[in-house]
Amino acid sequence: MNMRYLAFLAIILIAGATFAQTKLKKTQISKEVSVLLPQDFMPMPDDGIARKYPATTRPLAVYTSPNGQIDFSVTQRPSQFKAGDLNMLREFYKANLLERFTKVDFIREDVTNVKGNDFLVFEFVSTLADERGASNLAPVQKYSIIQYTIKNDQLYIFTLHVPFSQKNSWQPTAREMMNSITIK
Repeated sequence: MNMRYLAFLAIILIAGATFAQTKLKKTQISKEVSVLLPQDFMPMPDDGIARKYPATTRPLAVYTSPNGQIDFSVTQRPSQFKAGDLNMLREFYKANLLERFTKVDFIREDVTNVKGNDFLVFEFVSTLADERGASNLAPVQKYSIIQYTIKNDQLYIFTLHVPFSQKNSWQPTAREMMNSITIK
């Protein structure tokens, strides 16, 4: 009977520690943008952003988990489109995702309202295989949520990437984070 009690206590402590790891805090990305992020996420240094996100439009901010495996980024750039154009833009952005990865399994793709703003949301599992022929590298799988919105002639792209092996444990937290985005 004592062993059962100790096992039950251990399970509660482990569950409590797991829950504590995903405690979220409000993070101000810019004057206009805030989001709830895990307390232990840190801003990625500029050289890390340059290495990991070598795009023509540098992200506004990138936050990463302590082990560097999970990233949350925000990109902002001018747009000629309006928020009402998100449904029309869905196929364009979907095609972009399908081209970027070897395989994409969509969990969700819709326009949803978050804190008063419409967002085009893609939640998916992607596979990126090295198709150079002579490579023995295993394909890389990630669980991701990407949200697009347009406000004040600016396109905002919010991206969260998690290793596929952590999808089940991170999915509720990922959704909570993405549903906390506020744009003034």
